[in-house]
Amino acid sequence: MSTARWTDATDRDAVPAAIVMRRLGTVTRTAQGLAVVRCDEGSDAPDIGTTAVDDSLSDVGRVVDVFGPVSRPYLAVSPADHVRLPDLLGTTLYAR
Repeated sequence: MSTARWTDATDRDAVPAAIVMRRLGTVTRTAQGLAVVRCDEGSDAPDIGTTAVDDSLSDVGRVVDVFGPVSRPYLAVSPADHVRLPDLLGTTLYAR
């Protein structure tokens, strides 16, 4: 597997969208065994089933629901087996 390298913004723009990480938002609370993520302002909500990762690219879970206002929705993320929900509070998650 090759590693993408670039020297300026123009090269970075040429990276295929399939490998670009997208910020989902921040885990604001936990409820009923799920992490509740507040999406960033103006960002599109991900599809149900999208894999959520943390800043170290570790698999955190999957998006199981999108709810709330369209302008800034919330996501319900079902955690992966090895993830402790309290450890996710305040964590920024990304879509893989």
